[in-house]
Amino acid sequence: MAPATVRRAVAGAASALALALLAVAGPAAPAFAHNTVIDEGPAAESTVADQPGEVWIETNDVLLDLDGATAMDVVGPDGRHYATDCPVVDGPIASVAAELGPAGEYTVAYRVVSADGHPITGDHTFTWQPADGAAVAEGTAEPVCGAAATAEPGAGADAGDESTDAAASVGGDVVWIAAAVVAVLGAGVAAFLLTRRRPAPADPADAPAADADAGPRADHASDDR
Repeated sequence: MAPATVRRAVAGAASALALALLAVAGPAAPAFAHNTVIDEGPAAESTVADQPGEVWIETNDVLLDLDGATAMDVVGPDGRHYATDCPVVDGPIASVAAELGPAGEYTVAYRVVSADGHPITGDHTFTWQPADGAAVAEGTAEPVCGAAATAEPGAGADAGDESTDAAASVGGDVVWIAAAVVAVLGAGVAAFLLTRRRPAPADPADAPAADADAGPRADHASDDR
């Protein structure tokens, strides 16, 4: 095989395998980027004078609406719970209906699941200052949506485990494809070196020509003697 042919074959194989590597590794990149909270309502550290009706957070990507994985609660200054329903996920937004009680600082606690399956927990506070005579809620001693509404950091670990397994699987594919690229390139280099070292075959047409050239010189030498 000519050196140029070897080089073209190696380059083609390397390009094909590189494209396959990008096809596997490309979709894996977003899998490692967890959602982040970009907005909330009522805003953190803000003061509100009207019943908000609901509290919400917005992230930079869609959230997974898995059964029992999303939790959101509103806890008042008296330690009671003021979320009146279970949380709802709508694209990148998680929200929960709420009616506030006595004036003071309220904490919004949440647990949501990123698009990559990783659970995110957090909280923020705001201050409630109702006008005189405004209707206020009594709240409940326990979350209305059960234990899931406590938004504890340890909850939702199963989703995170699934994400880790998926990432490990993708990582294994990348390793195998990278190894294949290295193997093909190594084989190509070896073939190229062998081709360079192999002596060119003798041209049969050269032998008679050499004999013919030698004939007159030999006869002339005989005549001299």
